[in-house]
Amino acid sequence: MLRHAIRGLRNSRRWISSKNFTSRVGVERAVARESVDCVVIGAGVVGIAVARELALKGREVVVIEFASTFGTGTSSRNSEVIHAGIYYPRNSLKAIFCVRGRELLYKYCSEHEVPHKQIGKLIVATRSSEVPKLNDLMIRGNENGVDGLRMLEGFEAMEMEPELQCVRALLSPASGIVDTHSLMLSLVGEAENHRTTFCYNTAVIGGHLEGDRICLHISESKDLENWDRRFPLHPEVILMAKLVVNSAGLSAPALAKRFDGLNSTVIPASHYARGCYFVLSKMKTPPFKHLIYPIPEDGGLGVHVTLDLDGQIKFGPDVEWINGVDDISSFLNKFDYSVCAKRVERFYPEIRKYYPNLKDDSLEPGYAGIRPKLSGAQQSAVDFVIQGEDIHGVPGLVNLFGIESPGLTSSMAIAEHIVARYSR
Repeated sequence: MLRHAIRGLRNSRRWISSKNFTSRVGVERAVARESVDCVVIGAGVVGIAVARELALKGREVVVIEFASTFGTGTSSRNSEVIHAGIYYPRNSLKAIFCVRGRELLYKYCSEHEVPHKQIGKLIVATRSSEVPKLNDLMIRGNENGVDGLRMLEGFEAMEMEPELQCVRALLSPASGIVDTHSLMLSLVGEAENHRTTFCYNTAVIGGHLEGDRICLHISESKDLENWDRRFPLHPEVILMAKLVVNSAGLSAPALAKRFDGLNSTVIPASHYARGCYFVLSKMKTPPFKHLIYPIPEDGGLGVHVTLDLDGQIKFGPDVEWINGVDDISSFLNKFDYSVCAKRVERFYPEIRKYYPNLKDDSLEPGYAGIRPKLSGAQQSAVDFVIQGEDIHGVPGLVNLFGIESPGLTSSMAIAEHIVARYSR
């Protein structure tokens, strides 16, 4: 199946016997080698955006995706918010890419009829002790070039949102929401129209260097899922690429460690934070028209109010640090996305700080996502990490680490940056 999926990339291929790949009984296997132009690992929104941007520049692109379709991980398990660029340190990649990405995203959605809406956001201080933090956010947002920010007195914000309770609020008119599935579907279609091949149910299980070229070891996902770890994994195909973009999300650091010849000291430590969402039920009319965010907390932006394009209200995500995830489990995508119904007990008091009329038993379990973080509990937030040859010394390899929020908003700006800097 895998060979059939890749066969259309070239009319010819050569087969070699490689001593690097030996069966369990000691018999060398012949492994197909294929030269390709660009490989993007991971079909989340960032990987898809990178593939599209490369394809639009005339590059021939292959996207390798472990799952059966695109966007099944973090890209489809988030708040679907278009962020303005308020929260991130000045001149950080998060700030730069969020502001630029927001502009690109609104433009793309308008031109390609992707459902979205610029509904605005209120970041609220519910007690006077939080006001200095709100002021800091306004200063940071202005430094980052976010237009239209305005500080509101509590009564002004509550006139806009009668169900809201706060002492002061920061209004961000540039914030919005987007249908992420429709966005990714549009990006995939455009990439495919420009000669991009998407290989689903396919896994990159490692790689090695040959001269100045990285060779990727490719297998079917089912072989990886059935791997018992007692024997080494063997590829069915080796792809020799001029450019490789590791956009594997949660698994990106673990995958990078499986590239023989890559200095592992440049690969940052991984941390994982699960966030659960609960849906507001039993209400015919949504209580809010804007996104409502509390003051940010450790590891996230707080349990906030998000609306989807149908008006459905959801609250989340919270922050649950996941310990004990080893590299192999991460590499195998062994993550638990279940929502523990008991966690709702923590949601009610947090939400009632700004929405006091929230009724008992009105929240139902929604879904969960996991953030690919580079800092742990009680640690300062870390910027996006984009590593090229200048960092790790491997020509043609770009690693993307810690692409958490605002990754969705930043996706097209990240793609623009990668193509401009690394695509020769």
